Amino acid sequence: MEIDVLVIGGAGIDTIVRVPELPLPGRETLSVEPIRSYVGHTGHGVTLGCHLLGLNAALADVLGNDAEGAQVVRLYDELRLPLFVTLHPSGTRRSVNLVSPDGRRQSLYDGRSTQAIRVDPALWRTQLRRTRHVHVSIMDFARQALPDLAASQCTVSTDLHDWDGRNPYHQDFARAADVVFVSAGNLPDDATDWIFVNGRAQVVVVMDGSKGSYVHARDAKPVHIPPVDIPERPVVDSNGAGDAYVAAFLTLWLDGHPWQSAAEAASIAGAWACGSPGTHTDLITAEELAARR
Repeated sequence: MEIDVLVIGGAGIDTIVRVPELPLPGRETLSVEPIRSYVGHTGHGVTLGCHLLGLNAALADVLGNDAEGAQVVRLYDELRLPLFVTLHPSGTRRSVNLVSPDGRRQSLYDGRSTQAIRVDPALWRTQLRRTRHVHVSIMDFARQALPDLAASQCTVSTDLHDWDGRNPYHQDFARAADVVFVSAGNLPDDATDWIFVNGRAQVVVVMDGSKGSYVHARDAKPVHIPPVDIPERPVVDSNGAGDAYVAAFLTLWLDGHPWQSAAEAASIAGAWACGSPGTHTDLITAEELAARR
């Protein structure tokens, strides 16, 4: 099978705790709804999102030889999604995500793997020969793949998440990608210029939650994409909304649509994801997206 999108890195287990408010009240004990765990994290969200939108998607990742890693493998077997895994003793990534009644979240992230981890490059090299596009999660081990991606025929994307425009950890990923996604929350005004000057990006997409998103194409004025409201799916949980946005954007772009059209579809997918509790439990399908465009 040819691969439309190979995602490198970023699967794990999300434990979702629905809390009465954020920030938490200053009490020793709070009663909460049933606490549930899901296969989640950004790499899984993009892989699953692209799959549901009709692309041949695959994930290459480092997991632990533990119950959490087995949970990821089991889900991919059930979904019949290609999964290429290297096992590491540090264990599978985890996070505890606190979610307020209005869908806002605070994530407590346990990345497990140290920055010193080295991975056999066969994990991704074997797949590059048959891949159109690679989405690189900002796992430190995935940094090792960037030279191979530069020498390949694949286009590349990455999501810098809440980058502050200064942290050097993210810079290799920003330089290496044709399409860069980033959250607006901590982003200074000059960050998109830095990406264009120092990297190969043709577009930087700044995601700003309920304010919509901004498409910065190289040598063009930024375009604001308004947020989307889906009345029958009120916001209950923002976990996974950014990953859904990225998956839809890549799907439309790889199908030949211009940046703005891809971002408009991505806004629908992000809004749809906010209408279900948990992480990546009900991402939009190709049919559902087509009906709302």
